[in-house]
Amino acid sequence: MPASSVKRSLGVELTQTIKASRVLLVGAGGIGCELLKNLVLTGFGEIHVLDLDTIDLSNLNRQFLFRHEHIKKSKALVAKEVAQKFQPKAKLEAYHANIMEKQFNVDWFQSFTLVFNALDNLAARRHVNRMCLAAGVPLIESGTMGFNGQVQVIEKRPRLPIPFAPSTVGQPSQFIVSYGLRVIYYLYSPEEKKEKTTTMIWIAQKRQTMVEKEMSDVERETMEIKEIRDSMGSEEYTNKVFVKVFKTDIEHLLSTETCKEKKPQVLDWDKLSEESASLDPKIVEKIDQKEWTLPEAFLMFNDSLNRLSERLQELQKNKPENGPKPILEFDKDDEDTLVFVTATGILRSAVFDIEPKSKFDTKQMAGNIIPAIATTNAMTAGLCVLQAFKVLQGELTNAKMVFLERSGARAINSDSLNPPRSDCGVCSTEIGHIFVDPKTATLNDIVEGVLRTQLGYGEELSILKDSGVIYDLDFDDHLSKKLSELGINNDSSITIVDEDDQDQDPRVNLELHIIERTNADSEESTPVSLKKSLEIRRQPKPAQPSSKDASGIPNPGKRKREGDDDLANGHVAKKVAGEPTSNGNDDGVIVLDDEGAILIED
Repeated sequence: MPASSVKRSLGVELTQTIKASRVLLVGAGGIGCELLKNLVLTGFGEIHVLDLDTIDLSNLNRQFLFRHEHIKKSKALVAKEVAQKFQPKAKLEAYHANIMEKQFNVDWFQSFTLVFNALDNLAARRHVNRMCLAAGVPLIESGTMGFNGQVQVIEKRPRLPIPFAPSTVGQPSQFIVSYGLRVIYYLYSPEEKKEKTTTMIWIAQKRQTMVEKEMSDVERETMEIKEIRDSMGSEEYTNKVFVKVFKTDIEHLLSTETCKEKKPQVLDWDKLSEESASLDPKIVEKIDQKEWTLPEAFLMFNDSLNRLSERLQELQKNKPENGPKPILEFDKDDEDTLVFVTATGILRSAVFDIEPKSKFDTKQMAGNIIPAIATTNAMTAGLCVLQAFKVLQGELTNAKMVFLERSGARAINSDSLNPPRSDCGVCSTEIGHIFVDPKTATLNDIVEGVLRTQLGYGEELSILKDSGVIYDLDFDDHLSKKLSELGINNDSSITIVDEDDQDQDPRVNLELHIIERTNADSEESTPVSLKKSLEIRRQPKPAQPSSKDASGIPNPGKRKREGDDDLANGHVAKKVAGEPTSNGNDDGVIVLDDEGAILIED
C-alpha cells in the first residue's frame, strides 16, 4: 500500500507514530508471515523478526513467504529477505535463534515499542509474556487452530490468554505414534548408540535398579535386536521385526505381573499375511484421511520396512571412507518413514485396543503440526495490526480480545480486556529491578539490605530461583554466599514470597530482575540497591463463605460451631491427638492456648 494511502486512511499523527515505532515479531510461521507482510506494508519503522525453526515442505501451503527452494532454510532469514521486496526501504532485522536465550534479556525487550507473539508453543508464549511484563512493553498475543483464532492485548498485567494450541501429551494415541518413531531409531540409528542403550524399546518401563533376572532380560533383548539387525536385507527380516514387536514381546508382557487389567492381544503373522495377500501397497499408501484396516497396516508395515532397509543399505554402500555411519531418521515429509510410523501405530493400536490414527493424523502428531488455515492466519494477522493501532494511540481501554469462531453466529466476536486476577501467578506478581555488585553482593544483602530494610518484609519470607528455594526462615545456609555462587547474575531473576501472615495480609509475590552494576554506577556504596522504589500490593482477603444459599435460606452445612470465631480471627489450628472435646465426644479436638480456643473436626 502506498504511503500516501496509509496516511489518508490512518491520519497523519498515527502514521508518524507507526513510522517511529520499533517492533518485535516473535515467530515467522503461519501468522508470522501474514503479520510481517502487514507490518511492512503499513509502514512500521523498524521490524525485528525472530524464529528458531527452519522451513519444512508442510509449511508451504499456508506460509506464503516461503517456496520449495527455501526448504531447510531459516524461517526468520527467508521471511526478512522476501518481505524486504514488498518495501525495499523498510528496516528489517532477522534472528535465527531461540527467544529464550539469555541474549534476549529485559533490556533488549525494553528497546521495543511493541511486541507481537506469533508462536506455536506455550512455554515460549509464557516466556515472552513474562519478559514483556518485566520490560513494561505492550504485547499483542495471537494464535490459531483450524477456523478458530484469537488476538489479545497484554499490558499492565492483564490475564494471560489461553492460546489455541492442541496438546496430545498424555493421549494413548500419541504414545502409539511415538512408539513407531522409537522403532525407527532402534532399527536404523548408529549401532554404537543402540548398544549403549541398556533399556530397549521393548522394555515397558525404565527401572531404577535391576535385579539379576532383569539384567538377563536386557541381555536377551540386546541379543534379539542384534539378530534382527544382522538379518536386514534378507527375506526373513520383516518377519523377525514383526514377530519380535507384536508377538514375542507381547507374550513376555502377558507373563509379567504388571499386566493385570485389560490384556493386550498377540498378532498373528500368518493370518495377516493371508488377509493382506490381495491388497496393493500403492493403492493403500494413497489412503490418507481414513484409518487403514489391520491387513492394510500389516501390508504397509512390511512394504515400508523393506524400502527403509534398502535405503539404509544403499547409503552404507556409498558411505565415504572416513564419513559418519549413515542413519535414517523420521521426517514427516519422508513418505517411507511416515508410512512405517503410521502402520506400526495401527498395529500397536490393535494390540492394546486403542483408537488407530490415519496417515494424515499421524503426520500431524509425529510432526507436531498444528492444524491451520491460511485464511484464518490472514484474518488474525490483520486483527493484530488493528489492535496495535489502539496501543500506539494510547487507547488501551478500546483494545479488545478478539475471537474468530466458525461455529458462532458471527465469525468475529470480541470482549473487553480482563483486569489483573489476584489469583493468577503471572499477572498478580509485582516486578522490580535491583542493581548488584557482582564481586561483593551476597544473598544476605538482598534479604536484609533490600527486602527487610527498604521494602519492610517481616521475618517469614522465601526466596525462590528456577532451581527451587534458596532461602527461608528455616533454611539460611546460603545467606553468606555471593550471588554469583548461587547462579544469580545479570539478567537472572528471583521470586520473593511473603509468608508473614500472622498480623496482616501478606504481600503478593515479588519478582526481582538482577542488573549487574556497571562502572558508571560505581559511586553506589551498597552492594545491592533497588533501581527504583517499590510499593508491593497486599494479597486480597479470601471471600468468606455465606451462611445462606441463593434463596436466602440458612445453609445447614454452614452451621456456626463453637470456636469458629477464633478461626475467623486468624488463629492457627493445632491438633492434639487423642484428647476429647469439651462435650466429651471424640469428633473433634479443642486446644486452649495463648491464641484462644480452636475447634478441629476429625
